Amino acid sequence: MCIVLNAKDICVTGRKLTNKFYRWHTGYVGHLKERSLKDQMAKDPTEVIRKAVLRMLPRNKLRDDRDRKLRIFAGNEHPFGDKLLEPYVMPPRQVRELRPRARRAMIRAQKKAEQQEDGKATYKGKKREEQTVLTT
Repeated sequence: MCIVLNAKDICVTGRKLTNKFYRWHTGYVGHLKERSLKDQMAKDPTEVIRKAVLRMLPRNKLRDDRDRKLRIFAGNEHPFGDKLLEPYVMPPRQVRELRPRARRAMIRAQKKAEQQEDGKATYKGKKREEQTVLTT
């Protein structure tokens, strides 16, 4: 069994709330319906997770069995209170290395920023030294 809690608290990046649509056809001519992610979250947030998971699964005979074992709850309360639930901890992301040219450009930008900071510090230091020399 896979139990998902707090389905109403999902976060999406970019403009997916307004630009992502769920479409279905009623069977009548010209009745293609659509609902944005924002409207779907207001109506039933569990369906957003269910459709995301089912669309990632292969379309074969086992798909319905997997769907039955997926339990999604909008809030924190669930009927499995007597059983011990193991929280899933996301593994650290495997970020691929930058290409050599992009890495060199990033290093150059960091060095340039450091030099600008050092240049400002030395310029301020020289100015202060000149002021102290003039006052003494």
